[in-house]
This record gives sequence, structure tokens and C-alpha cells, in this order.
Amino acid sequence: MHSSGPPSAAPHERLESLVEQSIKVARTARKNRASLAGMNFYADKLAHLRTDATVTFRELGDPSVGDVSAMAEMLEAVLGSGTEFKRRVAVSRELVHELRTTKWQNAPTGGTDDVFPLSLLVKTRRGYLIAVGRQMNGCFASAWYDACAVMMRRLLETVIIEAFEAHKIDSKIKNSQGDFIQLTDLVNAATSETAWNLSRNAKKALPQLRDVGHISAHSRRFTAQKADIEKVVPHCRIALEEFLHLAGLLDASS
Repeated sequence: MHSSGPPSAAPHERLESLVEQSIKVARTARKNRASLAGMNFYADKLAHLRTDATVTFRELGDPSVGDVSAMAEMLEAVLGSGTEFKRRVAVSRELVHELRTTKWQNAPTGGTDDVFPLSLLVKTRRGYLIAVGRQMNGCFASAWYDACAVMMRRLLETVIIEAFEAHKIDSKIKNSQGDFIQLTDLVNAATSETAWNLSRNAKKALPQLRDVGHISAHSRRFTAQKADIEKVVPHCRIALEEFLHLAGLLDASS
């Protein structure tokens, strides 16, 4: 059984424990000439630790977008199966130092999954996606429903653009000045694009996500309620995850 530390420990303390355990696993695997990318006890152990670290990471506070992005990259280096041992150790020391700083220890916890699983955004290793997702979920948890809808709209725009860029067809969603088109046109372009085959559920989800974001952002007299967001949460999960896959930011097993 692996342990991420006492349940009462703060997220930064549990994450530090997981980092230390991962180094012990890597050191023992190296001693026994076992590949962490293979099918063996040590590879399985590291995979479990990585899962626990991903879950714990989303509980950390969010001092800044840059800090979150840097932390995600360091975790990937320390807990990834293909990292060279000396680099794994060096990055782990830097990561532990970072976790012991005041900004992480005093930051408010976050990372609720009320709207979209933050663990999936963490896997993308894109700090800006993680930051927007954290704000979207946090707004919902704080009952700031218009703000939640606007952040949902922003995240939807971003993942659609990511998918077009990944397929090197982003010129299709730019205007004559080279700027990306607005969300309504992005949705239309995404649903008609032949480079991929969107699921029927995703095609149904996109207009509903677009509309709730538009109304919250632009209507003077509309104030979103909890039920308005809850109604589109399943659509949010379907559409965002599908575009993350199309963008190559999630592997097939995610």
C-alpha cells in the first residue's frame, strides 16, 4: 500500500511526501535495473504515486498562473516514467523547496470538480488551462454563477483553438487581421470541420455552452442561477474533454 501522508496533513505536505516516495521508488528501480516505463512492480508503484499526486495537486491554492504551470511541469518531471534519474532528483529538490514556501502553505485551497475535473486539465501541463479551470470551478463553489459561465466560455474558446492549432488548421478560424474569430463562429467552424468527427453529444453541447456564456457576459438584466450552470455541466464535460483529446492534450486512457 502506498501512502500520501496523514489525511489531516495539508495538501502541500501530502504532495511533498508523494515526491519523496517517488524518488525512493526510482532509486530502488535503478538499483534493480528495472524500467519505470515497463511492466513491473516499480512502474506500477510510480503510476499510483502519480495518480495520488495529481489528485493532491488540484487541492493546492493558486498563487498565480505561472506558479501553477511551473509546479505542473516539475511534477511531470518527478513522477513521469521516462525522466532520467539525476534530473528526477534535481527537480524533486526544487519542487520540495517550492512546496515549503509561504505562498503554497498560506494559499487558500481550491480545485473543486463541480463543473469540470481539474485533474484532466492538470494532465495537459498547460498552466493557462489549469488556471481557467480552477477559476471556473471556484466561481461555482462560491456561488458566482455569472463569473462561472464566463470562465466556462473562455475555456471552451481556448480548447477549440487548441484543437485547430494541433491540426495545423488554425488559419481557418482567423479573420483577415489574423485574429481568432468569436465564439459563435468558432463553434460553427468546429462542428463543420472535416479534420475530425465530433460526437453527436458534443455537437449538441456546444450551442448550449455558447449561449449560457453569452448571456452571462452580455445581458444587462440576466443573472445566472445555480440551476443554469448545473444544466450545462454534463455538456461542459463532454465538449471540453473531446476537444482536449482532439488537441492531443489528453492520451487515450485519460
